[in-house]
Amino acid sequence: MTAKKVKIGDSEIEVSSSQTFLVIIVALLIVVVVTIAMSFYTIDANENGVILRFGKYHKTTYPGLHLKLPWGIDKLYTVRVDYQWKEEFGFRTARPGVKTIYSKNQYTDESWMLTGDLNIADVQWIVQYKIKDPIKFLFNVREQSGTIRAVAEAAMRFVVGDRSFQEVLQSDRRKIALLAQDYMQQTLDQYDLGVDIQLVQLITVQPPGPVFDSYNEVNRAKQEQETAINEASQVYNKEIFRVEGEAKRIVQEARGYAIDRTNRAKGDAELFTSVYNEYMKAKDVTRQRLYLETMESVMKQVNEKILIDKGVKSLVPFLNLSGKEVAK
Repeated sequence: MTAKKVKIGDSEIEVSSSQTFLVIIVALLIVVVVTIAMSFYTIDANENGVILRFGKYHKTTYPGLHLKLPWGIDKLYTVRVDYQWKEEFGFRTARPGVKTIYSKNQYTDESWMLTGDLNIADVQWIVQYKIKDPIKFLFNVREQSGTIRAVAEAAMRFVVGDRSFQEVLQSDRRKIALLAQDYMQQTLDQYDLGVDIQLVQLITVQPPGPVFDSYNEVNRAKQEQETAINEASQVYNKEIFRVEGEAKRIVQEARGYAIDRTNRAKGDAELFTSVYNEYMKAKDVTRQRLYLETMESVMKQVNEKILIDKGVKSLVPFLNLSGKEVAK
């Protein structure tokens, strides 16, 4: 059995012919195993696989086990098409979870924006998107994430710059997000990037940090002013309503008194008229009745009464003027 010297570095090793054959067999087995391992690949449930053959697009594969040509003939790119990607602006999430932890770094270069009334707003927002065409996403644009971030920032600055600070801060937040989303989608469709913008949401809109306290002081002063105005209006309305109610009550009482006096006067006039009519029918009887009624009302108020017969002419009656009994 002949031996063959194999030089490895500075040393030489004698290898027999049988050992050389064995090494060749092992090497071939390794090549076959590696070739088989490189020929199979798996695509996950939320992914698509894009195969390039000799650098040219060949096919798109879907979740499951697949076969490709090894040794660089077919090159595989996996793209998560059913995953919702998110880009954050003005802040960064350091650790997501039930209690999310955010990065303490400042990102004012992307969050500070000039509004239409030449004020600065600190705008923090997120963009969520999905990849709808993996081929376009991979090969039409370089730096896909950077492109999406640049388009998102340009869209937000464009929309914010067309509105006043108060509109951005309060009234038009939803409208701004929708307009920025439409602007982003149109621009990325022009780039043929193959993504679908799912959501643009404003997280925080506030004045910049250096003037935040001053802005809050101004807001507090305005709120105190509005509170004072509301309290004064409440007191004013309360007094006005009270005075108006009192005036209406007095007017109603005066009208009631006028109606009462009018009705009494009418009743007295009608009574006098009816008495007069009866008097005209029988003057003597009426005169006698009036006399008797008058005397009745007068005599009720006299405690002691002395009655003298009008027929007595010659004899002067003896009157007990002192009210005491006269001794017999």
